Amino acid sequence: MGIFSAIKDKIFGHKRAAPGQAQAPAAQAPAAVGASTPAAATSSASEPAVDVEAVLASMAEMQDGGGGNWRTSIVDLLKLLHMDSSLQARKELADELGVRAGEHGSAEQNIALHKAVMKKLAENGGQVPSSFYT
Repeated sequence: MGIFSAIKDKIFGHKRAAPGQAQAPAAQAPAAVGASTPAAATSSASEPAVDVEAVLASMAEMQDGGGGNWRTSIVDLLKLLHMDSSLQARKELADELGVRAGEHGSAEQNIALHKAVMKKLAENGGQVPSSFYT
């Protein structure tokens, strides 16, 4: 599995896990009876686009320091996802996504890499504000 796949799985998987985790203590019995069936049917039947910004904002709220500047920083985004943010990991991600901007580790490349990740998330079913990748 590539680094981008791991990023996508963490974001898209968090979206599916979060509602169940949030409702499990208080609403587990009604869900079994069918009280939340419309919500469950809506999310599983049509699988709406994952709101990437909302998922990441939710994850950031759960972390000390608010997740840093994940909206523009590839390093902070990777840290928010509890992934390796080292120069080597970013080099591998840049190779995987075909990002060839600036020197490895430069601000230019890091910005381009963040935009490439966000664009790729949008191409793979994520709802991502265009300002994240344009």
